[in-house]
Amino acid sequence: MKIAWILLFLLSVGIAWFLGYRSRPKEEEEPRKIQLPRDYLVGLNFLLNEETDKAVDIFIKMLEVDSDTVETHLAVGKLFRRRGEVDRAIRIHQNLIARPQLERVYREQSLFELGQDYLSAGMLDRAERIFLELVNAKTHSARALQLLIDIYQQERDWENAVQAAMKYETVTRQNMQPVIAHYYCELAEVHFHKNQQDQALDYVEKALKSDKSCARASLLKAKILMAKQEYKLALRSLQQIKDQNPHYLSESIDLLASCYEKLKQEDELVAYLKALVEEYPRVPVVLILAERIRRWKGDKVAANFVADYVRRYPSLRGLYLFVNIYISTVEGQAKEDLHILQKLMRKVLASKPDYQCTSCGFSGKTLHWQCPGCKQWSTVMPIHMLEEPA
Repeated sequence: MKIAWILLFLLSVGIAWFLGYRSRPKEEEEPRKIQLPRDYLVGLNFLLNEETDKAVDIFIKMLEVDSDTVETHLAVGKLFRRRGEVDRAIRIHQNLIARPQLERVYREQSLFELGQDYLSAGMLDRAERIFLELVNAKTHSARALQLLIDIYQQERDWENAVQAAMKYETVTRQNMQPVIAHYYCELAEVHFHKNQQDQALDYVEKALKSDKSCARASLLKAKILMAKQEYKLALRSLQQIKDQNPHYLSESIDLLASCYEKLKQEDELVAYLKALVEEYPRVPVVLILAERIRRWKGDKVAANFVADYVRRYPSLRGLYLFVNIYISTVEGQAKEDLHILQKLMRKVLASKPDYQCTSCGFSGKTLHWQCPGCKQWSTVMPIHMLEEPA
């Protein structure tokens, strides 16, 4: 692999030198053999001795920056970056930018490559400055904005992320509102954790204005309203989630039950949950409803309710819920056998993730609104929503 890289590097430099030689005016040509310059051989010797820095210096000096060689400089810089040798890529691209005679199109391309070098090296502030400069360059505007968005997301600079996303939407005509809604939710969460509830609500409203189907915003709005003891408004917000994105219903059920209880409306809760189970038969809904049935009508009625659900919508999590309830209704050997089954199922479920990304397959025990794997938003779903029938 190393030999191949050396040969490729030498070939690019050699071709560039040869093209420069061939492009000389005819009156300057002499009837003699073409010989490689001494510096080329010196550079080759440095490479073979693994003195790469010295070799790069030699080759950069050899290649005068003009319309014939600038592409070679850019190609060599990219090769270094892809190999992880970012310092050398930076030197090559800085050398290009430093040339006052460099055409504008090549200067912008060199700046863009240098920005990517800094990004690869983790120097986000330097990369940000370069991409901000390129936002007004037509040929690089969209990509520069895209990389700025990536930087702001890494730095959790959500205000600037919003501005960059809006500009990107204008330049590309790509709908960025669902992503912008998440940025506003991030800002809302920052203020919510600081007990700045009014500011948090303002950002949530901005999120819902950007994307009215943002279930995360409704969920967060309900949490803020519950902290302010405004349970009716919180309940209304939670009830919107099934129409916005029913995949996230499981995240709202506990909060919804709590709101009904605070309002002393448990009969309404049961009625709502029964209707919800018929429309969206999911384990978290069944769990809350079974607990209420168990409290009012006893274990057997609750167990029969869950058994009916499992027969219609079989799943491992549903069966585990049934065993947990049914175990209290039996005695003797049956109870011992169910305890063994309960422990086994608990162990199996403990090893399984609770959430999975529908885009890249990333999985884990925690809900991430932005997938840590593919960096997309709203692609991580509760596993039970993916396993069970709609």
